[in-house]
Amino acid sequence: MAAAAAASAGGSRASLDELAAVCGAAVVGDGARRISRVRTLDAADAADLSFLTSGSYLEAARRSRAGALLVGPAHRGEFGDRDLLVADDPYLALASILGWLHPLARPAAGVHPTAVVGERCEIAASATVGPYCVLGDDVEVGERVWLESHVDVGSRCVIGEDAWLHPQVVLYPGTVLGQSVEVHSGVVLGADGFGFASEGARPVKLPQVGRVRLGDRVEIGANSAIDRATLEDTVVGEDTKIDNLVQVGHNVQIGAGSILCGQAGIAGSARLGRGVVLAGQSGVGGHLEVGDGVRVGAAAAVLGSVAAGETVCGVPAIPMSRWRRSAAVYARLDELRKRVGALQREVDRLVSGSGDEAATGERSD
Repeated sequence: MAAAAAASAGGSRASLDELAAVCGAAVVGDGARRISRVRTLDAADAADLSFLTSGSYLEAARRSRAGALLVGPAHRGEFGDRDLLVADDPYLALASILGWLHPLARPAAGVHPTAVVGERCEIAASATVGPYCVLGDDVEVGERVWLESHVDVGSRCVIGEDAWLHPQVVLYPGTVLGQSVEVHSGVVLGADGFGFASEGARPVKLPQVGRVRLGDRVEIGANSAIDRATLEDTVVGEDTKIDNLVQVGHNVQIGAGSILCGQAGIAGSARLGRGVVLAGQSGVGGHLEVGDGVRVGAAAAVLGSVAAGETVCGVPAIPMSRWRRSAAVYARLDELRKRVGALQREVDRLVSGSGDEAATGERSD
């Protein structure tokens, strides 16, 4: 209730002391100062809280008109007598503050009269099934689950407590979601994996009879797709966060706490360890092993297995130190080509001159 009051549409205000209690920060200055909202450094005014999460924006923070700033300990002394919230991790503190100021407003529990519910479904009394949702037979929906409008849930799916499925999400039959999973609009979970046998020159579809299984607190961005396994489970480990437009192939195993950025792709049967980061438009080939804590640079193509802790970049992906040296050379290729051409011409001239001397028996000194 306090959070709702602090975040009303009219811009109700919270004190710095209240916000400090929410995020575990220390107040420097006037703890009674009232804050209307959180805004960026450039947009904030005297009624706003803004934040500094990187030293790259230090000058912008100094120029900001924000009434108070959320900063880390390293920048505590940079702002004279301005009111501050000082947190060990300002970005994490910002997450707590925004969540408190903008609590989720969800509809009342119950099944909307336009929803279609199959036989033998178990829907918790605290769950919300929105307009025009379709649930197949034998679906389990846990406590406080929220299915927004037009969600399609296939037969035998299991949706864990506190999951939130946005409009137009599709779960193919047998998909299993853990607790507090969030799935954004347009996501398809459990479509057939891309597996084909060959009969001469004709591809023959291999039936995909496995499932997709998401761990607790997984979040999947809009229009991403995770394919069902051929026989067992395609698995996304707990606390993994997947951006928009990501493709995860059949039989893939993704370790806990991994991050897959937009347009990343993982081919079938690849195995990613815990805490792996795939930057935007990067790809991992099929049947490869990517160890714990690996970081893959933007647009990189992982064509071989990668040991734990490595950072790789490029096409094909190689260790970042090697890639940086190669990139430096690549940027100078045209210059180096001209230099090599000039050296080749000089060598040709010298060789030609030596031939002339040998033919005449003369030498020029």
